[in-house]
Amino acid sequence: MSQQGPAFDVNAMTLTRWVLAQQRTAPEATGDLTQLLNSIQTAVKAIQSAVRKAGIAKLHGISGDTNVQGEEVKKLDVLSNDLFINMLKSSFTTCLLVDTERRGKYVVCFDPLDGSSNIDCLVSVGSIFSIYKELVAAGYALYGSATMMVLSLGHGRGVNGFMYDPSIGEFILTDPNMRVPEKGKIYSINEEEKKNPSKGKAYGARYVGSMVADVHRTIKYGGIFMYPATKSAPKGKAGGAASNGSKPILDIEPASIHERAPCYLGSKQDVQELLSFLK
Repeated sequence: MSQQGPAFDVNAMTLTRWVLAQQRTAPEATGDLTQLLNSIQTAVKAIQSAVRKAGIAKLHGISGDTNVQGEEVKKLDVLSNDLFINMLKSSFTTCLLVDTERRGKYVVCFDPLDGSSNIDCLVSVGSIFSIYKELVAAGYALYGSATMMVLSLGHGRGVNGFMYDPSIGEFILTDPNMRVPEKGKIYSINEEEKKNPSKGKAYGARYVGSMVADVHRTIKYGGIFMYPATKSAPKGKAGGAASNGSKPILDIEPASIHERAPCYLGSKQDVQELLSFLK
């Protein structure tokens, strides 16, 4: 019988440990951003628990309200929104919260439960967040077969993925320096308005319906994610990075908090090829 090493990592890089390590490299750091990220981490832990208990706890179904996008608000939306707000308020580091359902120095924009319209059929859902001033951090949480937080702090720190270990209640660094492949074999698109298939090399279609799940798969395997505009909805749906078809998403100056825009993001070559057809 071959001898195996220990199944437990005695020197695991937790999300909190990793953030503290990054804080030590910034002489101007006050610890406020670390405290804020810990609050988001706590909210994500609570939401992942609620998602897994949703059926038993009778959290499926609608609340009877609609959000600013005209979408029916699910019971789990309300719970997730409250968790995010309460955790962020208690961090005492935020001065403004912007969410899709409704005293400090940071502005936090978040969607507490993206893809919740599919929660009743157990499709992967997620949370999206960004922290300003000047976008100092951004990331998402994916609630699927496991729970993962993907975080970018900028300034050369890359994009890093942390898997939740329920046995110790911590997020562990499992995917350091995540990179989108230059070229992929999958495209992810809302094909509701699709009429004619494109010519050329065939791509496999993968569309979950939860933007977090679709974007996460694109980061892991390459390809392209698209949420195009239609005649009935010319502004499409906001989110992510890359392009709205004419300029980078991050270059758009929104006219309102909940403004929408077409979204095309994914592998560089795939996006460039797509944009050449849109011009």
